[in-house]
Amino acid sequence: MNRRDFILLSTAAAVALPGLAIAAAEYEPGLVQKHLDAGDTVFLDFKASWCGTCAAQERVINALKSENPDYEKNIVFVNVDWDQHAKSDLAMFLNIPRRSTLVVLKGEDELGRIVAGTSKDDIKSLMDTALTAAMSA
Repeated sequence: MNRRDFILLSTAAAVALPGLAIAAAEYEPGLVQKHLDAGDTVFLDFKASWCGTCAAQERVINALKSENPDYEKNIVFVNVDWDQHAKSDLAMFLNIPRRSTLVVLKGEDELGRIVAGTSKDDIKSLMDTALTAAMSA
């Protein structure tokens, strides 16, 4: 690849990247407990593919992750498919009332939650709580 093509591809990728979703782990039974036992801070996103509020939350979360790479480096993000896991032990234990619920866990403690909220300030505050907990360990 010549230098000109490389620069064009790099520029195109840089322009496209902000719109791409930043991957999170997909929930499976035992995953959250494994991370909590390891001392990780876990950010749970209970969502459904068809949920508009969930999509709005995801856009905010991804934008915040893009603005501050420390979120992605220090927090374990886990997507929980509401259609598959609404009646799971995890959802029942945490009393998750509905999809579009965001929860931060560290050890045996729930550090915060948002139910159906899409405010950037509120979600940033929850992510900052998670980051503070993650970096204090």
